[in-house]
Amino acid sequence: MKIMHLISGGDVGGAKTHVLSLLQGLGKTETVRLVCFTEGEFSEDAKKMGIDTLVLSAGVRASLRTLSDMIRQEGFEVVHCHGSRANMIGAILRQRIHVPIVTTVHSDYRLDYLGRPVHRLTYGTINSVALRLFDYHIGVSDAMAQLLISRGFDAQTMFSIYNGVEFSGHTPSRSREEYFESVGLRTEPDSVVFGIAARLNPVKDVATLIRGFAEAVKEYPSSRLLIAGDGEERQMLETLAKELCPAGTVVFAGWVSDMDSFYSALDVNTLTSLSETFPYALTEGARQHCATIASNVGGIPYIIEPDVTGLLFEAQDYAQLAQHMKRYAGNPAFRLQMGENLFEKARSEFSVDATVGRQKEIYRRILRKETLPKTKKNGVVICGAYGKGNAGDEAILKAILRQMKHIDEDLPICVLSHDPMQTKLEHHVGAVHAFNPLAFLPAMRKSKLYISGGGSLIQNQTSTRSLLYYLLSIRLAKLCGCRVLMYGCGIGPVNGGRNRRLAARIIDRNVDAITLREDLSAKELSSMGVTKPEIHVTADPALLLDAGSESAVDGFLLGQELDPEGKYALFVLRPWPGFAEKKQAFIECAEHVYRDCGLTPVFFALEPGRDAAPCRETAEAISCMCPVVSAPSDEKLIIGMMKKMKVVISMRLHTLIFASSVGTPLVAVSYDPKVTGFMRYIGQKHCVEFEEVSSEKLCALADAALADRENYSVEELRSRAEENELVAKRLLEDKA
Repeated sequence: MKIMHLISGGDVGGAKTHVLSLLQGLGKTETVRLVCFTEGEFSEDAKKMGIDTLVLSAGVRASLRTLSDMIRQEGFEVVHCHGSRANMIGAILRQRIHVPIVTTVHSDYRLDYLGRPVHRLTYGTINSVALRLFDYHIGVSDAMAQLLISRGFDAQTMFSIYNGVEFSGHTPSRSREEYFESVGLRTEPDSVVFGIAARLNPVKDVATLIRGFAEAVKEYPSSRLLIAGDGEERQMLETLAKELCPAGTVVFAGWVSDMDSFYSALDVNTLTSLSETFPYALTEGARQHCATIASNVGGIPYIIEPDVTGLLFEAQDYAQLAQHMKRYAGNPAFRLQMGENLFEKARSEFSVDATVGRQKEIYRRILRKETLPKTKKNGVVICGAYGKGNAGDEAILKAILRQMKHIDEDLPICVLSHDPMQTKLEHHVGAVHAFNPLAFLPAMRKSKLYISGGGSLIQNQTSTRSLLYYLLSIRLAKLCGCRVLMYGCGIGPVNGGRNRRLAARIIDRNVDAITLREDLSAKELSSMGVTKPEIHVTADPALLLDAGSESAVDGFLLGQELDPEGKYALFVLRPWPGFAEKKQAFIECAEHVYRDCGLTPVFFALEPGRDAAPCRETAEAISCMCPVVSAPSDEKLIIGMMKKMKVVISMRLHTLIFASSVGTPLVAVSYDPKVTGFMRYIGQKHCVEFEEVSSEKLCALADAALADRENYSVEELRSRAEENELVAKRLLEDKA
């Protein structure tokens, strides 16, 4: 590929490091040229690194003429812009040349000229307009990409990338003791040393760090704080440290050039910024295995996952920061695990090689998109119970999207959602409101395939209105010329003769194929009189979701004060009519697995807002200590946690699906025929109807499940789930 990068040439800090390391890496396999619009340190450093660099400083009109001729004559395939001046040039070039133009957004463009009102009015306004004219956008971190999507930029032409650091050849030149001696920090044998490397300006908010440390050091007096950096706030910060912290516990090291020795000497790396995209300080600390505490801003949550790769606090909340500092100081095993987890994640996802590889893949996708016929009926519309905040439904959507992207990475996708913006932000796809026909009908007309699923959509147990909505959507999709696929579904119960006849008629006349997650649904369709669509009994697509890495799951468990090597029985409860009368049965079952099976009961709230109360009420009534854990947002951690359990006793179907994907013994408390059908389909007989729950039955089922650990094949389930994709692929490729 031949790529031209445009940048003003006056950039410093993270943007400079990102661009130069990226171009140096790209230049090993691709033809890359860097064009700067000012002579200076940036262009000189680029030349020293062997990057093909050209400086154009003759003015906008002359530069545009030169660039246009160069792109045409030398055959550059992509123009890539960085920063406001380059964006302005790129936006104008877009009208003159016929190659795709992309821009990388390194920071929030609305804050770039904060404190400089004239520049904000001029350069800031020009940049805001120019950004809207680009074909493609790249955010430095998923958070920046999401910020742009939230401001109306197209999620399907949005990409994300991360600042990469080099992980090889970074051995510290000084030992911990030597480094502390060089900066004048005196420690004790049990000292936990916190540190930060940052410009000492208001945005980095080091004052909050000092206030948090002042609280933590009261409980852990051997703790120390090392601050590297300089800036306009240094004198104020030194005064604050003298006022709040014991003498000798805080040291200001000034500007530091030996960053490897600095981070290697720390126990805990901190970052207290009010605003960030994706700071190098985190990955540089990760390279030296530092446990980390950072403010919950910008792209930081995409590397620091609470209790998995570090700890997050809300910006300026020094009390919360202090609690995290004390937690690290008092729990060395947790601290070390967080450092190792962060190192592994950073090395695999945020190295320079990973960044360069990601950038090349973005270019390839852009070039593929450019070759697609603009008028071709293409893409997929997906309709289901999405955007309602249900973790299980969102996991199903993620699984379907992964299968669609496996068919075609560039497939246009639009989801009918109850919260379109949240769906765009979470899944980076197109989304429109499920009840807005002015938005979803045009999407249907452009798309080739309509997917209704997954989950149980064709049922009126909860609402006849819901059944009618999904049937109408199927009919409208067919009228718009879509092939229609009901995907990984559960069917029924559909109650009432009129509703059953209506559902059968619409499905027979409009649906091309149906994939079902269990055979009970096939029997329901047959009893309703559905005969025309192809019907395939497969499995729930969520069975294909992966478990998190062992280190990530161990970190999550440690964060919940659970021993990763412990033996646990997981109880998943939910509010349900009649639960109060059945609660004692769960209490006695928990007592049984603790007393007779040697397992610690753990109560798990899959939907914390709804499930926490019954879990907590039950746990508090048990004589032994029973942890109550709320589900993390990452389904990989949920699945990984299920893998650690000796048995899962669940009132939630999605939990049973997650646990079955890793072969965990199951006991289902069935509140709906779909639960019974799922358990029977996967070969698990340990199931009791909710109305029939008793302590004797639950205890007996738990014992039987523990004895039948190898009772079903995970690989067979996953193989069935993969068949959903094959049916979708055939319908997309069908020219009929």
